Amino acid sequence: MNNSLANTARLLGAGLRALLVLTVLTGILYPLAVTGVAQALFNDKANGSEIKADGRVVGSSLIGQSYNLPLKKGQETPEPDLKWFQGRPANGLGANSINTRYKLLLSGATNLSADNKDLIGQVEDAKAAVVKDNSVSGYTVKPSDIPADAVTSSGSGLDPNISPAYAELQVHRVAAKNGLPVAQVNKLVENHTEGRTLGFMGEPRVNVLELNIALKDLAAKQ
Repeated sequence: MNNSLANTARLLGAGLRALLVLTVLTGILYPLAVTGVAQALFNDKANGSEIKADGRVVGSSLIGQSYNLPLKKGQETPEPDLKWFQGRPANGLGANSINTRYKLLLSGATNLSADNKDLIGQVEDAKAAVVKDNSVSGYTVKPSDIPADAVTSSGSGLDPNISPAYAELQVHRVAAKNGLPVAQVNKLVENHTEGRTLGFMGEPRVNVLELNIALKDLAAKQ
């Protein structure tokens, strides 16, 4: 009996010691080491790829944002603020009392097939809006000029980037709304166009938030 109690106590003691050691190693030392390496070598990515403007964090380079006018009384769907470059549609996010588009709480695609009537309707409506919004005096957008990312949402619905073609399509409208020369706004787009990752992965892209921050700075100087 005494031997049995002694063995049990010994096993419990060994188990507790192992629990303590593993807790310290995997629960304290390992997370601290990983956090330290991440902060030292990948500080920007480890902190969420934050983008700052005017001394404060205004978003992440990985998450898209909306650029809309404040809702008017009785209005349910906000109108885009056309002085800014607009991102991709976000039809896949849905709507409820908790989430609104680009609020970081929900992401998702439409999961609609290419021949789905709802998807076709969304694309046609988006195409008509792109033509209407971006056609200004001396510059008319043709439906054939509209790139796919201007009328379709991404798989997550939170894509922070647009294609250079979609950015260039918006240049004349943005220049007119901000009282800027078209050449200067075109230069902004060129300066913020990123090439393929490692030269061959993905497609050229423009980060909309970074572009709009540069646009704000340019407009403030005029």
